[in-house]
Amino acid sequence: MASSLAGQPVLILKEGTGESKGKDAQRNNLTAAKLIAEIVRTSLGPRGMDKMLVDSMGDVTITNDGATMLKEIDVQHPAAKMMVEISKATDNEVGDGTTSAVVLAGALLERAEELIDKDVHPIIIVDGYTRAVEKAQDILEKMAEKVDPTGRSDLLKIATTSMMTKLVSEEAPYLAGIVVDAVLQVAEKADKGYKADIDNIKVEKKPGGSLLNTQLIKGMVLDKEVVHSGMPKRVDEAKIALINSPLEIEKTEFSAEIRISDPEQMQKFMDEENNILKGMVEKVKESGANVLICQKGIDDLAQHFLAKNGVLTVRRVKESDMSKLAKATGARMVTNLDDLSSKDLGYAKLVEERKLEEDKWVFIEGCKNPKAVTILVRGGTQRIVDEAERALHDALMVTKDVVEMPAIVAGGGAPEAEVAYQLREWAQKLSGREQLAAMKFADAIEVIPLTLAENAGMDPIDTQVDLRAKHGKAGKWAGVDAMNGKIADMYSKSVVEPLAVKLQIIKSATEAASMILRIDDVIAASKMRTPSGPPGGGGMGGMGGMGGGMPPMD
Repeated sequence: MASSLAGQPVLILKEGTGESKGKDAQRNNLTAAKLIAEIVRTSLGPRGMDKMLVDSMGDVTITNDGATMLKEIDVQHPAAKMMVEISKATDNEVGDGTTSAVVLAGALLERAEELIDKDVHPIIIVDGYTRAVEKAQDILEKMAEKVDPTGRSDLLKIATTSMMTKLVSEEAPYLAGIVVDAVLQVAEKADKGYKADIDNIKVEKKPGGSLLNTQLIKGMVLDKEVVHSGMPKRVDEAKIALINSPLEIEKTEFSAEIRISDPEQMQKFMDEENNILKGMVEKVKESGANVLICQKGIDDLAQHFLAKNGVLTVRRVKESDMSKLAKATGARMVTNLDDLSSKDLGYAKLVEERKLEEDKWVFIEGCKNPKAVTILVRGGTQRIVDEAERALHDALMVTKDVVEMPAIVAGGGAPEAEVAYQLREWAQKLSGREQLAAMKFADAIEVIPLTLAENAGMDPIDTQVDLRAKHGKAGKWAGVDAMNGKIADMYSKSVVEPLAVKLQIIKSATEAASMILRIDDVIAASKMRTPSGPPGGGGMGGMGGMGGGMPPMD
């Protein structure tokens, strides 16, 4: 609502539209965003707590993974949704550090609020933050240690650190070995350094056994069974054919009918169908294949002929699994059976159907230098297996990050404490109010080690004093040893994280905080009102009484 010079009211916005301006709008947004940070804050670090999330269907998720938590919570407030987006972006980009990114964004907004209360303009705060983040990235890059991208020992430390903050922390050293072997197996040399595509690592999960029964399979696991009971259930030295066309009699595209005048013609017709299917199976046999994996369907009769020839067959395999199989076994996917030759076959040392819990799965193992592998996750219950899968995803991603960008920093909040220390020194040289914002940025980034300390039951004030003293004496790797409840050199304790993750955290947290700070007006459209009344009664909602005024039908 506005008014013209003559004092005549002018309606600009639709009736029912809500608007909040200036400090009210800002405060509302800042409070909502800080609340999201509060939700995940207690789950940061190796001593962090888990959250139990129950959705509208009653399904339970138990996790301390920031991205999963925020994905499962049904967030309504638009500013809070931005915080959820940071965690998603961080998860997709680097895979870890989702909780840290949200906690840091919350801290940046909290410090900004203090400045806004002192009448510092939000744009000045945003400018100060932008300069501080550039300096922080520069500090991190200078302090990072370069490593060998395929050096197993450094990658093991990275994967172990990532999993120490999760439910699987007890089994972290064992699982880290599996993760590193999987990533190194699929890593390929690129123009500059290495590339590792995590999509080539298939993670299959099955409750049962313990987390220590989790294994890396140099090949593939298919959640399918062998199609025919007469087929072999195990094939050694397997020669594998991958076919993505059906082994069935194809129906004609146009409608056709066949007129049969005597029974012999009927028999001939059926024999011809048999011959076509037999011919298909012959082509598979002639190529030398003893394992057939088909993306489409296989006719019952074709199954019979394949069983007779001793070919282990699996059908209706997902397209993504077919392409992974091609990478794992070295086979070429064939669309036309006439083209199938021995050159198209892949190799595996063993193909075998095994019973897992209630299901039968096919294992394809011992491929030569496979570029696609499978991690089979086991665990006591479905919840544990689900959380283990999330932990493995984070560990795979951080290992990939280091393979592709071989630089690491210590964990335990050490790099954040060092950045805060150096930023304060640097901020002294800034002039005007930007200096205030840069100082607040330094305070905000210190929230990461302080939260780690708080979650470990340490005194945050003592920790802050101790950390600042150590970093003042050039102890750049001094961080919070949450397991022992003290400040220690985290690099010597092998607690390390990828530089890529740290850079992403401060970048995405600052961008989100800046975006929320720039908002000074929230205009919310009125909600669409759904018509009341019993479903199906009273005509079509909002369509002007189409139900009542219709003439009766004859």
